[in-house]
Amino acid sequence: MQNNHTKKQNIPTAPILQDPLQCGYNSNNDLLIQKQAEFHFALSRFSHEIRNPIALINSELQMIADAHPEVTSYTYWDDLMDNLEYTKDLLCSLSEYNNAGCLSLQCTKMYNYLNSVLSSITSTCQYLGISLEAQITEDLPDLSIDRVKMRQALLNLFRNAMEAVSQPGGKIKFAAYTKQNRIYLSIQDNGCGISATQLPDIFRPFVTFKENGTGLGLAVTKQIIESHNGKIQVQSVPGCGTTFLISLDSHDFKPDLKHQTVI
Repeated sequence: MQNNHTKKQNIPTAPILQDPLQCGYNSNNDLLIQKQAEFHFALSRFSHEIRNPIALINSELQMIADAHPEVTSYTYWDDLMDNLEYTKDLLCSLSEYNNAGCLSLQCTKMYNYLNSVLSSITSTCQYLGISLEAQITEDLPDLSIDRVKMRQALLNLFRNAMEAVSQPGGKIKFAAYTKQNRIYLSIQDNGCGISATQLPDIFRPFVTFKENGTGLGLAVTKQIIESHNGKIQVQSVPGCGTTFLISLDSHDFKPDLKHQTVI
């Protein structure tokens, strides 16, 4: 992190004064970074402390069901197990959100990498009756990325697209290309779209418009992309579809230490 305080000069006749507006900006920026660090620490402790008792409860319920199978026919048993599974998913999402900015970078051939990610969802799209089209430029430059985290970010966007389109009959288009020293990744669907009132909030943590969503999927995706010094944008027309556009710098990538720890 850069030092935001102006270094004092040993020239008493010509002291360097810092712009008060810039000083206020730097102070606020430092405070925001500190608050974010405190939030992530608290979130980490919370998810860690809750995970163990939830795992014990799950194990004990399974033991009860094995010893007394009749309990599984109880009216609220399935609801109990569904809520427990949701809690486990939420804790997993909290962990992913908390660690989204911790990267392990590897030089990666993006053409091969992106084709591998697409191959992992092809069978699912075929099963759901969703058309998946891809245009990947073969001369994509190599990038230093966290392969696991970037895959997670892309799969989050593909999963959202699958959930938004009709099944069968939906269409998803993926494109990867370079322009002005940047790599662009586009994921477009012809699904239900996102309303103008919802659009400003879709990347906010814990904000969800899905019935069983955790509100962390897109927040994790955004944090992963920004940790790679990238940007993510979205355009959507209700009833027509949504397009997510990721842009990554293809030259001299250096991790932004404000957002991540490089391993």
